[in-house]
Amino acid sequence: MTQKIIDFPTVRACLFDVDGLLIDSEDIYSEVTNIILREHGKPDLPWDIKAQLQGRPGPEASEYQERQKALQREKFVNSQPLPGVSTLLHNLANCSTPHVHIALATSSYKVNYEVKTGHLSHIFSIFHDERKVLGDDPRIPSGRGKPLPDIFLLALKTINDGIRRDGIEPEIKPEECLVFEDSVPGIEAGRRAGMRVVWVPHPGLLNEYRGREEQVLAGLTEQHKGERSATGEETGEHIEAVDRNHLQDSPGVVGDGWGELLPSLENFSYEHYGIKLRSP
Repeated sequence: MTQKIIDFPTVRACLFDVDGLLIDSEDIYSEVTNIILREHGKPDLPWDIKAQLQGRPGPEASEYQERQKALQREKFVNSQPLPGVSTLLHNLANCSTPHVHIALATSSYKVNYEVKTGHLSHIFSIFHDERKVLGDDPRIPSGRGKPLPDIFLLALKTINDGIRRDGIEPEIKPEECLVFEDSVPGIEAGRRAGMRVVWVPHPGLLNEYRGREEQVLAGLTEQHKGERSATGEETGEHIEAVDRNHLQDSPGVVGDGWGELLPSLENFSYEHYGIKLRSP
């Protein structure tokens, strides 16, 4: 397939997932699940199954939900930032020009988010409350989570709302956004929002997609099955002030340059995205 050559604009906004991207909570989720499975005489959850669940909104209910919640409350208070996170967020908050706006877009519900991050204020205080879009945000209708693009479009809207109030700079377009994700549904959601993506997968997840990395970066792993809203539309028209022209009927093509795979956030290249850091 011929590679699509694009003259990309400078990145003006970075949108971050949380679990498995900023903190090590994906390993904690696995630990909790495996504890419960072993209690019932079942084998540990394999990565080929976990890969299908990762990044999506959690179930509304389950037979082991109370045990799961108790274990999560116990374990999540020990979550820690992943390599490179502290430095990356500090640098983005202190870049020279242009200013880079940041927001969170996570499938994690508020109660879990607070338990996972409450002891990490030195990391998460950088995100303004109005720019934290969580999995149970009422502005995202049921069934519209990742891999659909709504959560990233809403995160961008929170940034542009502030830009309009300030009236200092032009609003940010989706192609000026960079989505940071560890999950495959999250990458597809970013691509369907018309944004560039950085995929930082857990080694176990990467092993499941070995040889298909470019498909993931293009959003072509069929995580999205044409889910429709109550109006029959496939895109998030309920999010006000979002330019529907940027929504993607097909996320991308292999090798189109819109996505990058990194082993960790320690290896992020600011220059590649036109981001200039302040001199020491």
